[in-house]
Amino acid sequence: MKRDIKKLVSQMTLEEKAGLCSGLDAWNLKSIERLGIPSIMVSDGPHGLRKEDWKSKPGHYSSVPATCFPTAVGLASSWNRELVEKVGAALGEECQAEGISVLLGPGANIKRSPLCGRNFEYFSEDPYLSSEMAASHIKGVQSRGVGTSLKHFAANNQEHRRMSVDAVIDERTLREIYLASFEDAVKKAKPWTIMCSYNRVNGEFASENKYLLTDILRDEWGFDGIVVSDWGAVNERVPGLKAGLDLEMPSSHGTGDRKIVDAVRNGSLPEEVLDKAVERILNLIFKAVDNRKENASYDRKAHHQLAREVAAECMVLLKNKDGILPLKKKGTIAVIGEFAKRPRYQGGGSSHVNPTMLDDVYEEIRKAAGNDANVIYSQGYSLEKDETDETLLNEAKKAAIEADVAVIFAGLPEHYESEGYDRQHMKMPESHCTLIEEVAKVQPNVVVVLSNGSPVEMPWIDKAKAVLEAYLGGQAMGGAVADLLFGDANPSGKLAETFTEELSHNPSFLNFPGEGDRVEYREGIFVGYRYYDMKNIKPLFPFGYGLSYTTFEYSDLKISKGDINDTETVRVSVKVKNTGGIAGKEIVQLYVRDVESSVIRPEKELKGFEKVELKPGEEKTVVFELDKRAFAYYNTDTRDWHVETGEFEILIGKSSRDIVLRDKIFVNSSAAVKRTVHRNTLGGDLLEDPVLGPVFKEFIIKVMQEDQTTQQKPDDSFHSMPLSALKYIPLRAMVNFRSYGFTEERMYELIKILNDKLDEQ
Repeated sequence: MKRDIKKLVSQMTLEEKAGLCSGLDAWNLKSIERLGIPSIMVSDGPHGLRKEDWKSKPGHYSSVPATCFPTAVGLASSWNRELVEKVGAALGEECQAEGISVLLGPGANIKRSPLCGRNFEYFSEDPYLSSEMAASHIKGVQSRGVGTSLKHFAANNQEHRRMSVDAVIDERTLREIYLASFEDAVKKAKPWTIMCSYNRVNGEFASENKYLLTDILRDEWGFDGIVVSDWGAVNERVPGLKAGLDLEMPSSHGTGDRKIVDAVRNGSLPEEVLDKAVERILNLIFKAVDNRKENASYDRKAHHQLAREVAAECMVLLKNKDGILPLKKKGTIAVIGEFAKRPRYQGGGSSHVNPTMLDDVYEEIRKAAGNDANVIYSQGYSLEKDETDETLLNEAKKAAIEADVAVIFAGLPEHYESEGYDRQHMKMPESHCTLIEEVAKVQPNVVVVLSNGSPVEMPWIDKAKAVLEAYLGGQAMGGAVADLLFGDANPSGKLAETFTEELSHNPSFLNFPGEGDRVEYREGIFVGYRYYDMKNIKPLFPFGYGLSYTTFEYSDLKISKGDINDTETVRVSVKVKNTGGIAGKEIVQLYVRDVESSVIRPEKELKGFEKVELKPGEEKTVVFELDKRAFAYYNTDTRDWHVETGEFEILIGKSSRDIVLRDKIFVNSSAAVKRTVHRNTLGGDLLEDPVLGPVFKEFIIKVMQEDQTTQQKPDDSFHSMPLSALKYIPLRAMVNFRSYGFTEERMYELIKILNDKLDEQ
């Protein structure tokens, strides 16, 4: 229904307008009955609806039953845009059934450190993958007429002091890593709302950071929805409103409203700024009303089945020595570990879901194994304590001895990682590690299934024949694990983050979580695999890595053009063939490398990926399309994305460390950065410049020949110590070296000649 929003705003009192800019309570926006403006309800969470259920259990912390899908860390490991969009659509259906207008997610923050307690809610260490996954999630939810809230904008990469910490980030790093994780999701998927974060960014709270909320988000990216605060993130309401924060949540109980009214009346807040925010909020409310589906419902069993299919595609097979997996459906199988009976399937905090149903992992394994197998269980450890229980350990070893294979369920207990605090280390509980090592002493066939929301150290890795990273797989993870263990599904997930051998290898190790209320992102753009590549550090498992029960062969890499302008797009194609005996899915990854750059750049960066399903012997052609951004870096001088003219490598890989095909392309810059020679230009920069170098050298030789005081032969001087020392000396300082006859007048003459040469380019 079309409405005259501006007219509606003109009919509102100042108090009504100010009041609409904050919540009614924790989850509802305010209504204005006299003008026909209704209230709408918002709710957590990214991988399952968490609508608080106050009616059936007043005063109790509970939520209505909803499907708990795999958390973001798992969804990203699927590398499957269509699958993530399906999850989003299912979430949208459940929101419609519960009368929810906006789902508070997804989270697109970068995994700067594996210690962040909320990493399970975020997609990746790579901004391209993260933004693509977020875009698919948003498209899915909003396809069902329910809005999303892309969060937490921006640089919310730790829980430690999250409501006050100042994330100090240089501009290039902010743009290439931390904002890029949001950018394409905003541009491609157009979320209805964006949630600003608690923290400060370079000195200013995100909730009142005009540079982020208006200059970039609205003016550059074209965002036209509302900006809502994270719950309790508002520092000062009026500066926030001026900066672009439309809606304060939850209710401020009138405090923020009064501040807005007072500011308008005393002239410190232009009323048109308030009116713009109110217009955006009204647009959201009426969009939600117009898309509301009365008497909506959803099929719980169908959504549980979808959750099972999704979970199977999210899990990553990290190791499979001797092809121990898939297991045979015969003999004795020992299932060991309390996680098999009390699964860790989601994270803690605001995203915690009350599942509609929950798989018993052990029972699902029994069902999948069939009647010809004997499946036995042993607890192995207690989730109530980290220390080894010798009685439980001995029982587990006894079960392992009796079996043909031992499947151990281990990982991180719930209290190890959660919203609200960060991890202190990457270690698993001592009882879990000891269990794996001791069982391996009596049973050579050990399979480890991990449940965790972020990377862990694996000192026991050589003791296990197979490792399946199940992450936090949602309510149907039990069935999904069983499907993968017995080959009823083929593993196809790949890591969306790097697993290092130890925490100290992480680039943020010395600067996480910072000191006091300040954390400096000193590693710059070198986050995740970008750092490990440049430092040549071998990870335990690299970004993009994952095994399958089948094999794939790559061939015939083609680039549509060998020479392009950066205003053009280029098509890259590659053939992929299933060379194994069963059907499977492969994730084809495309990385770009700048062969030679004047600025420091990563060894390679992910710029494309596709997941392709292949039957045995089947071959398909995978096609990518690359534009300017695939080759660009953020130039802080021009404050824009810039491509340097030159060669780039197109790399096709099975992971970031397994590059199987490569070719080169020449890209011409359409917007050369304007260069100027000045008094502080270094002599070395001029000597190394292919255009200016010969001119500079000729001029210096001429000056030296004309000057009677020089004792050096002009042509030889460029190979001698005195002139080579000019490498780090600016032109102004060369005036002091009178032995070269280089006066201040000569300096300005040279500067003009060199700048004229640049103007000819």
